[in-house]
Amino acid sequence: MKTTQELLDLALANKGDINFASTELKNKALEEMARYLELASQDILRANASDMERAQGTIAPVMLDRLLLTPERIQEMAAGIRALIALEDPVGRILEEEKLPNGLKLTKKAVPFGLIAMIYESRPNVTSDAAALAVKSGNACILRGGKEAFQTAQAIVNALRTGLIAAGLSPEVLQLVEDTSRQSAIELMTAKGKVDLLIPRGGAGLIQAVVEQAKVPVIETGTGICHLYIDQEADLDQALAIATNAKTSRPSVCNSIEVLLVHENLAETFLPRLEETLAGQVIFRADERAADFLTTFEPAGEADFDMEFLDYILAVKLVSNVKEAIRHINAHSTGHSEAIVTQDSAVADLFTLQVDSAAVYVNASTRFTDGGQFGLGCELGISTQKMHARGPMGLREMTSYKYIVTGNGQIRT
Repeated sequence: MKTTQELLDLALANKGDINFASTELKNKALEEMARYLELASQDILRANASDMERAQGTIAPVMLDRLLLTPERIQEMAAGIRALIALEDPVGRILEEEKLPNGLKLTKKAVPFGLIAMIYESRPNVTSDAAALAVKSGNACILRGGKEAFQTAQAIVNALRTGLIAAGLSPEVLQLVEDTSRQSAIELMTAKGKVDLLIPRGGAGLIQAVVEQAKVPVIETGTGICHLYIDQEADLDQALAIATNAKTSRPSVCNSIEVLLVHENLAETFLPRLEETLAGQVIFRADERAADFLTTFEPAGEADFDMEFLDYILAVKLVSNVKEAIRHINAHSTGHSEAIVTQDSAVADLFTLQVDSAAVYVNASTRFTDGGQFGLGCELGISTQKMHARGPMGLREMTSYKYIVTGNGQIRT
């Protein structure tokens, strides 16, 4: 087993292979990575079955769903890799050009970061998504997944590295950390001079630990305390469909809603319909006012409005108007995704203007906050920061830039 430092050194020694690769070579590598991922599907499924067996009884059922791979999910992973081929190469884009009064030509050009590290939990698709995005954006990549999914990740990375070899690239530009102890995560977090960018992806505990301990640049992929506000001018059929989809289509992911805010004038008509639709599926944690319109619920505590449940649990609160909804969201949200259902365009405009989150929806489910759904091919995570990356992080967010200054003998006086 190679140490984390040895893997970092291998990636650094070979990163030029991908940092300076042509678009044609990177696209060839992506096609080969997707092909070998499909060819290795049986090996990957066997590894995943082993991980699933060990994880039984140690993680929640909804988290087991995140860990589970099926032939269809492997096909989706391969499709996500191939989708990047058709997208514009983010490297080499001219971001700005300017001629200065002294005759110097200033060109701001997109370049790879160099070596990107990622620390994430038991999401097998993250392994292939991160590797593919790194290749297309010209970055070497070192991945450190959770121990629950290690065998699956290892089988995926083996297939992807075989694809890199088939395309004529060094497989060393893609590394998987073999040590799943906390120490390996610390080594990545403190690898100054080696790791150019670190991205954590997982639960609140993991992300907070990385943000607090990292010595290298970090993009924070925040947790998803996502809200849905049903305005008094909402189409109730539409509101019911959106609420159901946003909570139940896949509650274990970060773009599902955790809090439902309902205008007090709609509570009597909307909440009983919602309860009937979600009966036996979702546990409602209702505030005192919302509880009057539900028959089966648990009383909500203050902590329930600051909780990423990642489960079939929904905190419910009544509000008097859109301004109260906005105040609640901005006070309790993690800045991920929020939605409003309303037919009043002025209310919708106020909501989208004042809600301070990476993605704000009008009459649509928050479940669309996803790189693939946004046309990015796949994503490296959802950034809740306000730096150069916000929302789903695709290819362009995986690049930095440099200034190229061209002169004709100018000197500064």
